[in-house]
Amino acid sequence: MDLVNGFLNIFAPIFTVGAFTFFFPGYLLFKSLRYLWRSVFIENVAGKVVVIAGASSGMGEHIAYEYGKRGAFLVIGARREKALQQVAETAHLLGSPRAIPIRTDISKPEDCRRLIQEAINQFGKLDHLVMSAGVTPVSLFEETFKVTNFAPAMDINFWGLAYTTYFAAPYLRMTKGKIVVIASSASWLNAPRLSFYNASKAAVVSFFETLRVEFGSGIGITLVTPGLIESEMTKGKFLNKEGKMVVDQDMRDVVMSAVPIERVARLAKSTVNAACRGDKYLTVPPWFKTTLFIKMFFPEGVDWFNRWFSITEPGIPQTEAISKKVVDLPGLKDLLWPDSVRSPKIKK
Repeated sequence: MDLVNGFLNIFAPIFTVGAFTFFFPGYLLFKSLRYLWRSVFIENVAGKVVVIAGASSGMGEHIAYEYGKRGAFLVIGARREKALQQVAETAHLLGSPRAIPIRTDISKPEDCRRLIQEAINQFGKLDHLVMSAGVTPVSLFEETFKVTNFAPAMDINFWGLAYTTYFAAPYLRMTKGKIVVIASSASWLNAPRLSFYNASKAAVVSFFETLRVEFGSGIGITLVTPGLIESEMTKGKFLNKEGKMVVDQDMRDVVMSAVPIERVARLAKSTVNAACRGDKYLTVPPWFKTTLFIKMFFPEGVDWFNRWFSITEPGIPQTEAISKKVVDLPGLKDLLWPDSVRSPKIKK
């Protein structure tokens, strides 16, 4: 055993670099041609049945609109009934033959089962499952009043997706359907104050990459890893250190800082296109994918920068962080953020 591991410790890196250098150009060409082929023969979702969990606002809401424009039947779920009803009505006006709102708490298995079963009862099949529900705890770990206050980060962001997928999988197999998962670039870019959120998104990515292997060609999975997108989170809505849902633009500025925020409508269109092409991954905006390579090759530098840029010394208010001071420079928010983020209106 020791001899084999010793051999692999020496030759595996050499072999990997050599194989990568030799095969990568051809592999890149193959992927490019395959992408063009799938773009030409993109799936038409008109008349297909799409379930969207987390559709009352933000990304899920606009993904519902995008599917609606393309003529899909919709079953949409979220906890806020009034907002969900408005989304259903708008999706119908945009072109969905029928959009059914179902009040759903995705952290409860019985609600997830009911959401999927409603689609089967109403339409007899399921073609796409989109999961966009999520909650964002924001707090330094050592300042958290009680760790269990942030249990919703896993209950909603991870377990809710697992429950819904479990109930949907048999029906998706029947149609060779698709699963679209809204994860996050936070799965690899570990920004401070988002420890529980980052962990939940990393778990989501690992879980669905494993399911992709298990499902094979029976069910397609598109993992979406957005950067900063116009949403309730970027408008300042999150769980604070006491475990209460609040809207706090000052702390939002500390966390988000001077990073450009993409419009949610662009994310929605790109997501539905990626699902219909059968893409395995999508990052919006595309430039944000570079942060993955920066993290891979310069992990110490990323850690140092995040601490220097976003963390204050003990006794100094968090709002005095450099990240906050930078984004408060005159005119910078006007340049980097959409109007809806600068002057947020949060749905109730």
